[in-house]
Amino acid sequence: MSDQDAIREHLKYYRDLGVMGVTTDPAWRERGGEPPAPAPDLSSMTPVPVETGAREDQAAALVAVREHIGDCTRCKLHQLGRKQVVFGVGNPNADLMFVGEAPGADEDQQGVPFVGRAGQLLTKIIEAIGLQRDDVYIANVIKCRPPGNRNPEPDEVATCEPFLAQQIEIVKPRVIVALGTFAAHLLLRTDAPISRIRGVRHEYGGASLIPTFHPAYLLRSPERKRDVWEDMKKVRALLAEAP
Repeated sequence: MSDQDAIREHLKYYRDLGVMGVTTDPAWRERGGEPPAPAPDLSSMTPVPVETGAREDQAAALVAVREHIGDCTRCKLHQLGRKQVVFGVGNPNADLMFVGEAPGADEDQQGVPFVGRAGQLLTKIIEAIGLQRDDVYIANVIKCRPPGNRNPEPDEVATCEPFLAQQIEIVKPRVIVALGTFAAHLLLRTDAPISRIRGVRHEYGGASLIPTFHPAYLLRSPERKRDVWEDMKKVRALLAEAP
């Protein structure tokens, strides 16, 4: 694809979202100098050992958690066809964090979350608010692909959730976007339909949490892209607020 074709595709995507323009002012992206909000309360979760000194360096702390997970055999997913653990990717000091459900086939193959068709759409969504993938942190509730991309089961969630909580605690994002029903239900401890709670600001461990539709759902229902764009405008406004 030529550069002109790529630009044309981006513009078509923005038009589908209903984007009428973008800002070139980088001021809203600047990170303040005050300390981030308190981390989530992990007192009821299985502790994940991380050296105290590493906590001063988010990147090193994330590496420590990843090493602790290892080639995980803690739940049955390691026996059900998954190739590797898909931990997380992005800026360990990010203001914005995206949380999805579980790796798919492409993610399981490459070991990186959101690299398939849904991941390419997520990248466009991130770019639509003036950021790049490297500016944010991306993770899933479940670190291994469930067979046939089925929903994670309770025992699998119970095993993996502490690792996600540790990722959030280390990164300390100001804003979290819960992508899809599963992530929203887990983080908010609710069973409310995603169509009812999307775009509503919630609190999670000192961060603002905005649920929205999963990019995979948008591939099946492209008419909901405008809803996601409205949600992402709220995310952009939250990031623009002084910490």
